[in-house]
Amino acid sequence: MGFLARFLEPDVRRHLLEVEGEVVVDEVRKHWAATLWWYVLIALSGVFFVLMIPAGNYFWAPLTVGLLAFCIGMWKCHVAHMDRFVITNMRVFRIHGVFNQHLATMPMTRILDISLTQSLEGQLLGYGHFVFESAAQDQGLKEIRFVGRPEERDLTIQRVIQRAGLRKTMQLDQTHF
Repeated sequence: MGFLARFLEPDVRRHLLEVEGEVVVDEVRKHWAATLWWYVLIALSGVFFVLMIPAGNYFWAPLTVGLLAFCIGMWKCHVAHMDRFVITNMRVFRIHGVFNQHLATMPMTRILDISLTQSLEGQLLGYGHFVFESAAQDQGLKEIRFVGRPEERDLTIQRVIQRAGLRKTMQLDQTHF
């Protein structure tokens, strides 16, 4: 991946421990609801551009506000696009940032508890927020917001943990049921 391409698309593959057999199970982009208001701001910039016509000699005022709204909206949408949550067969990690990239990793062995929160809007639109609890006091990967299909992603993580043999399966005695 070229130098300029790093600012347009996050390269999660370069963070994998391929020699150790690490593979991506799921790469999660932010749900579209995370950027909804930024798209509204971009659309609103068009209104300011139209307001340049009746502004006459003061056309520069709505032009400035429109350009500012458009640039802020586009930047925030791009920042959300560069935010990825990755589930591998060994760990979960989040990479985000455009110019300064931040990587937070948590091995599957350290995940003690996963909480899923879904607001009413989240239930209607299909997103939720994960909170990871681990034995560490201060962790870089605590909350992942605007995860699409969160129940599915939770089951994926639980399945990876189970298949890795990190949690024991309880054997039930079928005679009592």
